Amino acid sequence: MLEKLSSAKLGPVVVLNDFFLDRIISVSDIGNFYNQIMEKINFGGSIRGINQKDLKGGNATNVAYALARLGCPISLVTVSDKAGSVLLKETFSKFKKASLYVIDGKPGRTTALEFQNGNSIVNIMLSDLGGNENFGPEKIGKKEQDALAKASAVIVANWASNKKGTDLAKFVFEKSKNAIHLLDPADIQTRAKEFKEALGKIGPSLDSLCINENECNMLLAQHGLGKISGTEETKKLVMDLATKSSISIDLHTANGSYWTDGKKIEFAKSFPVDPVLVTGAGDVWDATNIVGYLAKLDPNERLLFANSAAALYITNKDGIPPTMDEALSFARN
Repeated sequence: MLEKLSSAKLGPVVVLNDFFLDRIISVSDIGNFYNQIMEKINFGGSIRGINQKDLKGGNATNVAYALARLGCPISLVTVSDKAGSVLLKETFSKFKKASLYVIDGKPGRTTALEFQNGNSIVNIMLSDLGGNENFGPEKIGKKEQDALAKASAVIVANWASNKKGTDLAKFVFEKSKNAIHLLDPADIQTRAKEFKEALGKIGPSLDSLCINENECNMLLAQHGLGKISGTEETKKLVMDLATKSSISIDLHTANGSYWTDGKKIEFAKSFPVDPVLVTGAGDVWDATNIVGYLAKLDPNERLLFANSAAALYITNKDGIPPTMDEALSFARN
């Protein structure tokens, strides 16, 4: 695996389409936080001592950034106003192989609340979707289509926030016939039935459906299947889901990652680390998984590599995805 990654010549990846201005608020004691809110609810005022940080965000933007950190040539196609465009340009300016295609519009905004839940961290996101909500094929001009035609891989992220996500995916996959096609829908809870139907339209052009545990359970419910639990039960259910949907699935969970085409299945256990953040971990996993595809790793190697990068990310208090050298070094150890 390490030799393949060290010598791999990674082709360009086109990433679409969401960009958000993110604020992460970390709450160590939810009970105390709730009591503080109730004390202030009638008269207002400040609750002090709450850790916060501002980041560029959006699934597509985060995937593109993580890919760029891994040394992969990327083209990010997204929407933003002038202020957001300045932040995007500053963020990606350090990467010689990064291209931005920013359509004028309103960026999204998200406030992510991170809570300690037992031994794990969970996040709840409050989102203003902005121009990401109606990003369809009409946004894709000649320059973007040229980038798609040259792409080795194309990923459409955050389908759930885009009412035109199905049409967008169909269009960009058609314009990138020689590329690997991936889709990460994000939180489909309010559109689960619609997403199942969308997969019937997108599926024939899709090489990988990238989902997390919650998204998997929502799709399983749509197909009348069970709910994932232990490793062996999860293997059976995700194989059934791949068979019923006729789509290969890359599933990442807290305990490990799975790949199946409905006939074969691979599993790679997560690395035992103590996370300091969780927001964006799935995006880093997606990016590293794409690199694994481009480097022609076998499924188990690819899952292992994606798990290693995600583990590095969730233990980095600054929320910075790993470089290829860092990911390789971690995997060696």
